[in-house]
Amino acid sequence: MDSTEITPEHPGNVECIIDGIPRDLIEQIFLKLPVSSLLWCLGVCKQWRKIIRCPQFVAAHLQCAPCCTLLFAPQQSGFNRLHPSDAILFDEALSPSAWAVPVIGPDDILCGSCNGLLCLYTNTSTIKIANLATGACLHLEKPVKNLKGDHFSFYSFGFHPVTKEYKIAHFLRDCRPYSAGRFSAIQVYTLGDEEWELVTTPEYLRFKFEKHSVVVNLGGKMYWLTEDRGSSWHHAVMSFDFSEKSFALIQLPTVDLEDYATDCPRRYWITEIDGKVCVATAQTNGYLPRALIGKLQIWTLNGKLEQRWRQKYNIQLPSHSIRALPFFHKDKIVIHTLNGNLYSYKVPGQNFEIELSKSVKLLHLSHHINNNIRFHIYVRSLVPLNVYRNGAIVRRPNRKEGWNSNKWQAWEHVLCKREEMCNSLHQLVAEVLALCEKINHILQSLPNEEVLQRIEVEVNHMLQHLPICPDQHPKPLRRLNWVGQSWDMEKLTALVDRIKCIVKLQVIHLFSITKMTSRQSKRVIQ
Repeated sequence: MDSTEITPEHPGNVECIIDGIPRDLIEQIFLKLPVSSLLWCLGVCKQWRKIIRCPQFVAAHLQCAPCCTLLFAPQQSGFNRLHPSDAILFDEALSPSAWAVPVIGPDDILCGSCNGLLCLYTNTSTIKIANLATGACLHLEKPVKNLKGDHFSFYSFGFHPVTKEYKIAHFLRDCRPYSAGRFSAIQVYTLGDEEWELVTTPEYLRFKFEKHSVVVNLGGKMYWLTEDRGSSWHHAVMSFDFSEKSFALIQLPTVDLEDYATDCPRRYWITEIDGKVCVATAQTNGYLPRALIGKLQIWTLNGKLEQRWRQKYNIQLPSHSIRALPFFHKDKIVIHTLNGNLYSYKVPGQNFEIELSKSVKLLHLSHHINNNIRFHIYVRSLVPLNVYRNGAIVRRPNRKEGWNSNKWQAWEHVLCKREEMCNSLHQLVAEVLALCEKINHILQSLPNEEVLQRIEVEVNHMLQHLPICPDQHPKPLRRLNWVGQSWDMEKLTALVDRIKCIVKLQVIHLFSITKMTSRQSKRVIQ
């Protein structure tokens, strides 16, 4: 042995190369990684785990995370079948994902999204807060004991930027006589607290809050539309400050809507665009009360103290009525037309007309998606939920909830049968392709008089060895959303059509060879 050979030191004496990297550099690298990669990094070493779980890093990573779009469709019945709730994630370029959102159950209804956390309502006695990226869930007891008349749109979810607290608000109905549809209080829960807090509405601010209304959480305040018969809009904006526990009524801009008056009523709603509170209005279709036609007018609320309204957009909607409330994604507007297509159109300025010929078709929504679809802003984040598990109203989920409930057994059975059919079809397609390749090889290598006999032997051999128990489908349907399932079935159908064409060509080829062989035999006899 060479005396100059270096003997390796004991592993315990060697400084880990990871420990030699400055913490600041590691943090800068981690800030550019998606949540999925950071979750893998948690198991590398204690230093990385400490960095990733640090509250300051979680907040910094949240600020760097790109904003995505989440389309949610609640469960509904159609064609004598119950369809579960489903969601579709769109990336920054508005490309839809085919994978299902794992934290959303079949009975869940999305009523709020904030900093990567989803607030999900169910018909059970709890509501669920879930982090889509990490899969963590927190079940909270509802503030009302009697669930009769409760509705998902009575709940709201937001974040206070000053106190760094997550707030859940519940609109409490006024049970007094002659107060139908009116609300007298708001119940507020701060994640980690012991109980819901009751905030009574001043008598002069008793408001009417309708089902399926939209609530905007922004800057530690909650905004929604309420009735105001004295204004040209017949509506006003109500706000609630989570810190001050105070209500305020904000009058809408004084505009003349008579120019757009028709026999059809108008629809009003509140939304958030570019981090500001906005109100919108458009005419409704006389045959479909929730469909929008004509011009879409949007005003934005500027200034925290002055609260002045400024018209932001005046948009001529396409000739096709749109079914759901439009959604603004950066410099694009997303619309859902009556024929089921979802389009994105680049916003050119303040006044413009949407031309579907210049729009980008995102996808075609299936028939079971109704007018109740909602769009939410979503970011993948590391916001933890385990720090809030000690709250007094935190509950364990019922094992009979979700996919384990009896009502979804039929759906699961149909899905399993469909997966088995897909598995069998995949295997059959593979066997047919292999058979066609062997047939081609035979046709090219054997004399004509031997073709038919060899083909018969090969076909019988292949049919005898078709699998009885097919292998697992490469992409289980239960892991796909309805868009992914549709795409998967379309690809499978296209593959089957391709196989039919190949088999047809092979049959024609065989027929021509058989005919040619028959002619040769006649010539020999003659």
